[in-house]
Amino acid sequence: MQPDIPVLIIGAGFGGLGMAIRLKERGRNDFLIVEKGDDVGGCWRDNTYPGAACDVPSHLYSFSFERHYPWSRRFAPQAEILDYLQYCARKYAVDDRIRFNTEVCEAHYRDEDGLWSVTLSDGDTLTTRALITATGQLNRPAYPPLSGIDDFAGAHFHSARWDHGVDLTGKNVAVVGTGASAIQFVPEVAKSAGHLTLFQRSAAYVLPKPDRLYHPTEHWVMSKLPVTQTLDRLKLYTTFETRVLGFTAFKKAMVGYEWLFQRHLKKQVQDPELRRTLTPDYPMGCKRILMSNNYYDALTRDNVSVVGHGIESVTRNGLVDDTGTHHPADVIIYGTGFQATDFLSPMTITGRDGKSLNDAWRDGAEAYLGITVHGFPNLFMLYGPNTNLGHNSIIYMLESQIDYVLQCIDALDRPDVQAMEVRPEPQSRFNDRLQAQIRNTVWDQGCDSWYKTASGKNTNNWPGFTFDYRRRTRAIATDDYDFIPAKPSQGSSHA
Repeated sequence: MQPDIPVLIIGAGFGGLGMAIRLKERGRNDFLIVEKGDDVGGCWRDNTYPGAACDVPSHLYSFSFERHYPWSRRFAPQAEILDYLQYCARKYAVDDRIRFNTEVCEAHYRDEDGLWSVTLSDGDTLTTRALITATGQLNRPAYPPLSGIDDFAGAHFHSARWDHGVDLTGKNVAVVGTGASAIQFVPEVAKSAGHLTLFQRSAAYVLPKPDRLYHPTEHWVMSKLPVTQTLDRLKLYTTFETRVLGFTAFKKAMVGYEWLFQRHLKKQVQDPELRRTLTPDYPMGCKRILMSNNYYDALTRDNVSVVGHGIESVTRNGLVDDTGTHHPADVIIYGTGFQATDFLSPMTITGRDGKSLNDAWRDGAEAYLGITVHGFPNLFMLYGPNTNLGHNSIIYMLESQIDYVLQCIDALDRPDVQAMEVRPEPQSRFNDRLQAQIRNTVWDQGCDSWYKTASGKNTNNWPGFTFDYRRRTRAIATDDYDFIPAKPSQGSSHA
């Protein structure tokens, strides 16, 4: 039986668009992207909070096939990254292959014909041979379980769902959380708020951000000699790649960054008590290292206070911390990150023999190369388990995965193949080695982070060089897969 859509991609962020563009370049138009939002962009469409920007340089945070883009800054702001993704969708003519405002509710694998049956939020059902998830790891906001929040009289929202209709001018604003988003929007909110109270459960390591505008002369040179932008990309990649040593084999390499952090904190925060509050009590790198030039400075403003205690409850007009102190608030903003370890939620994925992905991952998500899972034939993940980075650009990892998945799709195009499924031994062997590596990294040095599940398993980070990951994904190891033969009446084709 022929599928409705031979290749179905879930998500139109960097991963989904990159996958679609590469398929289109190969002459394939037999794919469809299903996107829950009303535009492309993924997290760069959703996160519109004040000050939103990338912490990877723009020349590196871009597709290798579309690298010569006139970025305005060394580190691109959110709106510009969204523009870039919209531009790529138009330029490579994949925008007409996207079905917007449509979520995938569930998908189940059909043993009899090797197809995935995918149920959409509008009630439609599609079948596909290759199901590719490109939903990212930072798409579902994490909300803290605050007692009494239903009694709060004011507005409250997550930074990834910013309510631009709420005027913060002169208001008492409570910010819960001090993650990567909070350090960007806190300085902006502090400019207009009457008072901003920042509730910090755990201090972050914040380094200065080497950001600046590109000079018109630089734009002229890069437009006339595109190789200069390519060389800058290579220099940035090499510089960032070496940072993995501080997370893994040579943790003492973090000493230089720790000195930079201390100097940055001391330079911007004169009050020794506030400095103590803002100094982390865990090894550098155990949690995500952040970058900002104005975060610490904002916390020294007269209209900003930092609370280094937990939140006991919420009242009608404020929050009570663990010491019993009440802090007035008209608005609460959550800077509490995302449910990063809940891969593919809230979709229900059912594989071969009725096996649920939730059951397969009850001890924490894992996959072979972060891409395929035993028991789930023809399912391919982009930015899957343990492919997140703490040191370089995720776009590089995505492109490695895209090339690998393209090879898998080629294999499924063979008329004698109905499905391909990673064998259990290679998957277990890969993940046993990976978790052993992680146990020797700074991420496993006694702190809680969004990299880990509640049980402490790190399901997010890649504990090595990105070029090693690219080497591993350069070609399919066919012995690691079972290829299910097609029935005589079956066969694959594409338009």
